[in-house]
Amino acid sequence: MAKKKEEFVKQDEQLQEVNEALTGAGKWIEDNANLISWIVCGIAVVAVAIIAINNYVIKPKALEASNENAKAVVYFMAGDFDKALNGDDAECIGFEAIADEYSFYQQGKLAALYAGICYFEKGDYENAAKYLKKFDADDLNIDPAARQLLGDAYVELQEYGKAAKAFEAAAESGNEIIAPMSLKKAGLVYLHEGEKAKALKAFKAIKENYPASAEAQDIDKYIAIAQ
Repeated sequence: MAKKKEEFVKQDEQLQEVNEALTGAGKWIEDNANLISWIVCGIAVVAVAIIAINNYVIKPKALEASNENAKAVVYFMAGDFDKALNGDDAECIGFEAIADEYSFYQQGKLAALYAGICYFEKGDYENAAKYLKKFDADDLNIDPAARQLLGDAYVELQEYGKAAKAFEAAAESGNEIIAPMSLKKAGLVYLHEGEKAKALKAFKAIKENYPASAEAQDIDKYIAIAQ
């Protein structure tokens, strides 16, 4: 009985502490009603501002960028890389301007990719690398392809360390076509730089992970060179 009585007393004390805490919290709310009202109003204002910015700034700007890209793509598809890059002094402003003016938007990043491809085709590998670095996307096909092209640009610039990193990044995608290609490119760069262990790792990854790929068909030859 004594033990049960102690438990009841303890429970009463705990309940009293909870009640006191709740009472204290209620009093604080009552004393600071104005402050709480200002905080709630502030949150509401921020929420409204975010919605307004999204509807009246971000969406229209994204649409603008998309429309500008469409104009430049016409020249890109025609192989007129100069006008695709710099515009036509009429309606098209070109991928360079789009990438710079709309860099915050995905369409601006896409313009950077197009600009990078244009410069690569023109043989201007420094600018190709500059714009390709600005592109990023979650697409498992486009993003690794862009990284692989960035690696190719670095190879042309003889910046082999950066090239290998770009190829490795492209290979991380696991894309069945691009990954083995990029691994082979990385392996060849490592061989060129005398880093046989890294080259061997890249070549073995092709054999183990992409045995059906075109790169795997003669990979034993490269494995033997790297050993």
